[in-house]
Amino acid sequence: MSEVRIGIIGLGGMGQNHAGKLTGGEIKRCRLTAVCDVNEGSLAKFDGLKRFTDSHEMITSGEVDAVLIATPQYFHTEAGIDALENGLHVLVEKPISVHKSDAERLMAAHRNKDQVFAAMFNQRTNPCYRKIKQLIDGGELGEIARVNWIVTDWYRTDAYYAGGGWRATWKGEGGGVLLNQCPHQLDLLQWLCGMPAKVHGFCGLGRWHDIEVEDQVTAYLEYDNGAGGVFVTTTGEAPGTNRLEIAGEMGKVVVEGGKLAFIRNEKSAIECSRTAVLGFARPEVWNIDIPVEGSGGQHAEIMQNFVDAVLDGTPLIAPAEEGIKSVELANAILYSSLKSKTVELPLDGAEYETELQRLIAESRHEKKVVEKPDEDMNKSF
Repeated sequence: MSEVRIGIIGLGGMGQNHAGKLTGGEIKRCRLTAVCDVNEGSLAKFDGLKRFTDSHEMITSGEVDAVLIATPQYFHTEAGIDALENGLHVLVEKPISVHKSDAERLMAAHRNKDQVFAAMFNQRTNPCYRKIKQLIDGGELGEIARVNWIVTDWYRTDAYYAGGGWRATWKGEGGGVLLNQCPHQLDLLQWLCGMPAKVHGFCGLGRWHDIEVEDQVTAYLEYDNGAGGVFVTTTGEAPGTNRLEIAGEMGKVVVEGGKLAFIRNEKSAIECSRTAVLGFARPEVWNIDIPVEGSGGQHAEIMQNFVDAVLDGTPLIAPAEEGIKSVELANAILYSSLKSKTVELPLDGAEYETELQRLIAESRHEKKVVEKPDEDMNKSF
């Protein structure tokens, strides 16, 4: 195989954005050969490609070697399992599934490890987070003591939520800001710091919008080593903040405004505490501004990496198997809030699925849907 024939399932905003990159020549050694959407109107602009309204027909058509799944979230699992069981390579948008049990079903379908199975966690290409990963893995921060992430710059209007009947409903999306906007940050959080042992979430359901799911979240995290964390997000705050702090025994890193700062202790905080004679002594620090440029290759880099993995066996930036962790973290935060209790991880996926089905069955929310004009998806990133 000298090129990968790719089909896109789902032609909403993200699907069309991905299609533009594939047809525009940004991704090498691949070709968009087919598209699929239940809405025939969405297919009209893709004249010259094989067009399908049924994903199974596209998956079994022989027209594609791989699929990029960009449907509403619940369908990620169904389409992903179908594609994997029919021998295709798969790249799935975030989150890989709505809940942990579905994610486990999806993972179980990936029996042939020669099939490339990747997730669209494009923020892993951001040089800020890559450098932090390097610092942590290299021991530069020492043992992590605290992580705080305020990511409240996901502002969304009522028009955004009214733009689709599936959006911000238990039945159609399975959650709100944790499942739609924040999977990237939750993925980065576990990629950098590992999974917490316990979480306690406080979620506002429809706090800022006429929706039934969470649009405001504060979560407290506890790790096995005793480290603590706080994760705050919302779609109702403007202008919002995006600030990440990770503190360890050797100092702390801060990411804000596209800049990365490392305030490094000359000796560890623990060593200083145990050896200092004076009560108010503290480690001397170096203030290091780490140069990082741009935001990385983002979606295009993930797609190119996917193609290179299919053709050359290149290691994946974001293996889909790791996507279950951000799903579990989102589920645990929401479940904790719904039950008003601390939740220990690993989460019981079946227990959470039962709770989600209850929310769907008891939903009485009347969703308002208003057709809105096409918008540039890049404005949402």
